[in-house]
Amino acid sequence: MYDLTFDPEKYEIKTCELGNRSITYRAFEHIVYCANPASKIQTLNIYVPEEYYSGKTINGYSLNTAPIFAPNTVGGYMEGPAMEVGIDRFNHKPNSAFEALLHGYVVMCAGIRGRNTGMHSKEFFVGGTGKENTENQEKRSGRAPALIVDMKAAIRYMRHNAKTVPGDVEKIITNGTSAGGALSALAGATGNAKQYESYLKAIGAAEERDDIFAASCYCPIHNLEHADAAYEWLFQKEPVFHMMKFEMSPKGPKMIPVVGELSDEQKKLSAELKAEFPAYVNSLGLKDDNGIELTLEENGEGTFKDYVMSFVSASAKKEKETHDTSVRLSDLAVPGSNIDEQEYITFEGNQVKKIDTDAYVKKITRMKPTPAFDALSLESPENEEFGDDEVMARHFTEFAEKHSKVGGVKADEQIIKLLNPTEFIGECDTTKNWRIRHGAFDRDTSIAIPVILATMLKNKGYEVDFSLPWGLPHSGDYDLEELFAWIDKLAK
Repeated sequence: MYDLTFDPEKYEIKTCELGNRSITYRAFEHIVYCANPASKIQTLNIYVPEEYYSGKTINGYSLNTAPIFAPNTVGGYMEGPAMEVGIDRFNHKPNSAFEALLHGYVVMCAGIRGRNTGMHSKEFFVGGTGKENTENQEKRSGRAPALIVDMKAAIRYMRHNAKTVPGDVEKIITNGTSAGGALSALAGATGNAKQYESYLKAIGAAEERDDIFAASCYCPIHNLEHADAAYEWLFQKEPVFHMMKFEMSPKGPKMIPVVGELSDEQKKLSAELKAEFPAYVNSLGLKDDNGIELTLEENGEGTFKDYVMSFVSASAKKEKETHDTSVRLSDLAVPGSNIDEQEYITFEGNQVKKIDTDAYVKKITRMKPTPAFDALSLESPENEEFGDDEVMARHFTEFAEKHSKVGGVKADEQIIKLLNPTEFIGECDTTKNWRIRHGAFDRDTSIAIPVILATMLKNKGYEVDFSLPWGLPHSGDYDLEELFAWIDKLAK
């Protein structure tokens, strides 16, 4: 059993220099945040500008008033080690912890279990539905709902030590990308939800609140039960997929482009999945800002589709207005996404008069074969996320279970629900402050999925800053200056 008392005297003073910028900070690292951890990854780091300890302020914040910025490193539902101040491992730029410290925030980075926690590299998956004997040093303890349980436990640790930890524990802002974006959304949506209590008790989490001040979500891969249908609703007319495959080489892992075409069977499945989507959308009772009901007809057309494309239009309009004068994210933008090259958009001045949706989808291209998430052979990352110690992977939709090629079974409904932020909005202490970003050229999930999340939140009275940045693929932390301005507006 670990003591959950924070020791303010146990730290190192460090300096990080990147380019012509540097920050000196106190590093409280490798803190076990739960009394009975299931994995060695369940530790957190707290970083604080050293200037605060001499009574100085940064951007109007002090040691006790600074917001607590809580980024995670989760991706692909793999475990995410506690971030350290330095270079981002994906874009090779200063990471969000470095930038947040410079801006005057206290930074709390929690290590989070994932689907690979406790697995040996020699372990492999064949079929995946029977019991498997493994010799793991740790159990496969990172499957759903472990990632959100760990984030909650870290938040509870901070509140448990509210009088001694630096920063304002009532102003915790989570941040993440992809599956990490889903984790941030879960933290925002599920504050103090009772459904997680048994899992929190099992790891010895502090008995405190776990609601947060705000959630920043980049391209969150969530709402997995409906993600396959949403994907085919958008991409069903595109039979060719363009994806990247990881392969090992003598120099380490590398990404290999793979181009393929849906089989006749997959095309049939695509049409069936697309046909499922309207009923789901219509069941949500969504409305736009003018109170117009957002629905779909059986053929997938309707006010909801127009609404989704309105965000693409807004993104194109903004890009048209600014691309000649602003510093753009050219190193991240998809090749061929220059706004002046998009022949499927009709402009009148800088105003978008019309977008050909089919041509837009053809331009950004399909990424994934059918089904996109709940793979019929149980080989997707999301399938593994719903496994456990005995079963490597499970389905999470009735559709995939029905069509399973390996006799796969569906995960328990309650476990699936615990990983879906849309199931909890307004049902517990959901945070009122949301910022959601999803690239207009992101094909990892349908743009309908983040639009649904943002709209559900708006319809229930929450504050949502949502957009689809032009030209951007699946990525995050590309506009930290804007993110921090949003936090400052809320926190000051």
